[in-house]
Amino acid sequence: MTGKIRRRLIAARLDALPRREPVVCPLCGRPVPAAEQDAHHLVPRSHGGKHTAILHRICHRQIHALLTETELAKHYKTIEALLAHPEIAAFVAWVSTKPEGFYGRSRKSQRLRR
Repeated sequence: MTGKIRRRLIAARLDALPRREPVVCPLCGRPVPAAEQDAHHLVPRSHGGKHTAILHRICHRQIHALLTETELAKHYKTIEALLAHPEIAAFVAWVSTKPEGFYGRSRKSQRLRR
């Protein structure tokens, strides 16, 4: 009997807790698990940026693997501008088919390695 009462009390306490809406990556549209959340400065801090967007870690790393901070500050200040970049769009089309906790290595583009 004590077990049933205790379970009901715990269930009532859990129901009373505020529910958080799952964070959705604005780039790929998949839910972002807490362990995979990265804050991306839309304009890099080195260029005076303050506003951030929560992205999947893999999406965030891919942005920085393809674009320099100067390019981000000048041309890719919004999520829409990032999605218009052909390599980012191809990456998003690929990663959107993966499960929400998926993580893979990102490699710097040949252009940035030089």
